Amino acid sequence: MFTVRRAALASTLLLTMALSACNSTDDATSESTGQAAASTVATTDCPSGAPDTSATPAWEFSGATGAIAVIAPTDDAAPGVEVTTPFSVDETTVQTLEPASGAIVEDTATVSVCYLGVNGRDGSVFDSSYERGAPAEFPLDGVVTGFQKAIAGQNVGATVAVAMTSADGYPQGNPQAGIQQGDTLVFVIEILGAEG
Repeated sequence: MFTVRRAALASTLLLTMALSACNSTDDATSESTGQAAASTVATTDCPSGAPDTSATPAWEFSGATGAIAVIAPTDDAAPGVEVTTPFSVDETTVQTLEPASGAIVEDTATVSVCYLGVNGRDGSVFDSSYERGAPAEFPLDGVVTGFQKAIAGQNVGATVAVAMTSADGYPQGNPQAGIQQGDTLVFVIEILGAEG
């Protein structure tokens, strides 16, 4: 029951974020958007192992209230975000956790990513492609502003984290995902590929 509910919540969030596809191999979705599947997309799954809690955080950040400590993903383990609640920011902040030398991601590119989304208010995970074990693919000009700010201008292959204001996330909240008006959101994002 919990797994079904989590999957339904993830699907709802992806739709709310206006993601055009949930899997880089979905040819029907690619055809309906008029775009070919990204040619630089990795075919590997998102690692679903538990975060390495003994690892040194790749990013520690104190907000206007609270703080976060972000553990980067590995080949076998999902990322982790430890939150001192309530965590909030007055300005969206992006941190590169693992740099890369791939192509620069344009602000209108279609990207393939593995990602984890955490609510700063209570530290809960509200969406995770790592839990689903598969990357998501979507056009950057179809997602919330903070997600776009985190990815555009980065290099393919990089892993980034973003702490986004409510204004750059869901200013009115998103009750289906448990996001209230004013919530700061934290994402950890592995950029697997980009096209366009």
